[in-house]
Amino acid sequence: MRVSGVTHSACRRWRCWLAAGLLLLAVPVAGWLALRWVPLPADLVEPPRAARELTDRHGVLLRAMPSGDQFRRVAAYAEFPPALIAATLAAEDSRFWEHPGVDWRAMLRAAYQGVRHRRVVSGASTITQQLVKLADPRPRTLRSKLIEAARALRLEQVWDKQGILAAYLNRLNYGNLCTGAAEAAAFYFRKPLGDLSPAEAAFLAGLPQAPTRLNPHRFFDRAKQRQEWVLGRMLATGRMTTAEFQRALAEPIRLQPARRVFRAPHFADLVLRREAQRLEESNGPVRTSLDLELNQFAEQTLRANLGRLREYGARNGAVVILDNATGEVLALVGSEDYFSPFAGQVNGAWARRSPGSALKPFTYLLAFARGQSPATVVPDVPTEFPTPTGVFRPVNYDRRYLGPVRLREALGNSLNVPAVRVLASVGGPSALHTLLRDCGLTTLDQPADHYGLGLTLGNAEVRLLELVNAYAALARLGEYRPFRLFPLGEASEPEARRIAPPATAWLLADVLSDNEARRRAFGDDSPLRFDFPVACKTGTSTDYRDNWAIGYTPEFTVGVWVGNFEGARMDRLAGVVGAAPILNSLVRHLHAQRGSSAFVRPEGVAEDWVDPLTGKRCSPDQPGAVRERFLADAPPPPADESDYDPHGRVRLGPEYGEWFVSGDNALGDRATLDSRLERAALRLLSPLPGARYFLDADLPDEGAWLPLRANGSDGLQWWSPTLEIVGSNGTFRAHLVEGRHLIAVQAAGTGRSATAIIEVTRR
Repeated sequence: MRVSGVTHSACRRWRCWLAAGLLLLAVPVAGWLALRWVPLPADLVEPPRAARELTDRHGVLLRAMPSGDQFRRVAAYAEFPPALIAATLAAEDSRFWEHPGVDWRAMLRAAYQGVRHRRVVSGASTITQQLVKLADPRPRTLRSKLIEAARALRLEQVWDKQGILAAYLNRLNYGNLCTGAAEAAAFYFRKPLGDLSPAEAAFLAGLPQAPTRLNPHRFFDRAKQRQEWVLGRMLATGRMTTAEFQRALAEPIRLQPARRVFRAPHFADLVLRREAQRLEESNGPVRTSLDLELNQFAEQTLRANLGRLREYGARNGAVVILDNATGEVLALVGSEDYFSPFAGQVNGAWARRSPGSALKPFTYLLAFARGQSPATVVPDVPTEFPTPTGVFRPVNYDRRYLGPVRLREALGNSLNVPAVRVLASVGGPSALHTLLRDCGLTTLDQPADHYGLGLTLGNAEVRLLELVNAYAALARLGEYRPFRLFPLGEASEPEARRIAPPATAWLLADVLSDNEARRRAFGDDSPLRFDFPVACKTGTSTDYRDNWAIGYTPEFTVGVWVGNFEGARMDRLAGVVGAAPILNSLVRHLHAQRGSSAFVRPEGVAEDWVDPLTGKRCSPDQPGAVRERFLADAPPPPADESDYDPHGRVRLGPEYGEWFVSGDNALGDRATLDSRLERAALRLLSPLPGARYFLDADLPDEGAWLPLRANGSDGLQWWSPTLEIVGSNGTFRAHLVEGRHLIAVQAAGTGRSATAIIEVTRR
């Protein structure tokens, strides 16, 4: 019985121990299984959003924009160098690879030290727990600690160790708005992660403990002491040999200046403003069309030339370079120095400025499309054009006139009067206004009549980028495409449209690339002269407020603006002196680095000999005959006997009368006035009958002096009952005042006379 009692008692004790063991085993198992219902922070479910980055076309960083209030770069586990992983684990969680998310040994040690020293001596949070805290920050309470521990255990159930470590390193705050080790490496050392040395890796690994207190740009000694502690931990935990420790300890830490990459600032600003939605939807780098190396060359070229132009009162400029094949913006410089306190952040490539003569080529494009040609002759003589707002009296840049001039020379030498005549002959300002808007000039927001015939001379405002893109349509021989800020194929395809036939656009390119056609105005050695085909044009606005130079080859279009953002006048600085040398340097650089070709002549272009004073086809034996090109289906008419007098001189019509006897006439015995001019009635050329004039306070003397001209040449006498008339050396002018006035002229030799009633008002 005794034995039996002992046996029964022993069995009962064994059953109790077994039950207790099973219970002890069941609790952690149940707890482990219960972790399935522990929710993870939402921020861990979604990968961290990298800061938006703009790169150039080759992937070189231009600018990073913060995600929230931090700059962040996201890297994969394989991108983190072993030294950084070792340093981070040594500093934060030496048993990371062994524990299940919570380090019970560390917790017990921390609790014991806290009780013994009555303060926190060491932390016990694992990297997994810290990651949970980063994803869902909570107040530092016991309840929070328990929640973080449960979530850490759950996270280790569903993620592998490498994924946890990568997520941790991508979310750590390294100070100076740097989130993630990749961003920290780029900011502090200007290096990718893979190029970090062990010393640099340990330096970065120490910063997250107290990013503000250890800010190396303010408290370098503190950060260096922390790095040395991390290196000591690496040595103590076997993650570094003694030799490696000594080398890392001796290696100097060379911090880069505390600034972020900020390249091509005006271009980046334009992309951010125009493509905000595209960037908002991106996660990671966004490749743009810019070629940073070319943009930096443009910046240097602009800066060097502006130093030369200071004496003329020019303080700023802008440059745009387009790839004609795609419309991509390869370079865009908005000012000399983006950080200048004197309006440096104004984007001169996008500012509205007066283009001067840079709009003239589009007038001639209209003329060529309507059957005129580079051979067509127009009178370059003083002319007044009646308009709805008064008389328009353009003058040439040098206030001299060439008489009969071919359109090739008129455009090549940028003559004003012929350009206005041509515009008047092809439909007036409405036709040019429509063409320019079709070419993407969005700033022409007034009706065509608001600009009048002066539109061809640049009395509107345009943007350099849009004007360069309009010229790129000429370079494509009449095909317009919107400019692109992203490489072709990485955004929606632009809609192309034809604005002119290829043959017409080719004729224009042929004129604009003709060095001889512009020699009279610009000389033999101007910056517009190239030894390879370049179609180019300059522009100078009223009172020398703006300089322009635009040139194109089949491959590239380059545009330059020089001026002052506040609109201050420059000291008689014309486009050929200010903007053209910059254009020359840029175009030659493109030609040397990338090559350029000639414009291939399309079908529909013919050529023949013409008389430059009549514009008509002639024999090559005709004195002065030149070879000229034109549309095959709209050739110049052939010359006939009525074009010449018995001595072979070209007969000029009555519109040349006053010019013919002036000092501007350099034709000698090559031309004569038509004999019928002598019998023609005396006719006023200025003012025109019924003309309306405006006094303008912005003009010298309010524009009050009116030249007086008539088609007669023999002893003209001028008279007005209400206006003062002054004469000198055979020229006369009237001093205008407000009111309605009679002006009369009489030819003393013939007694012929003419009168005009004009009206003068104040603008």
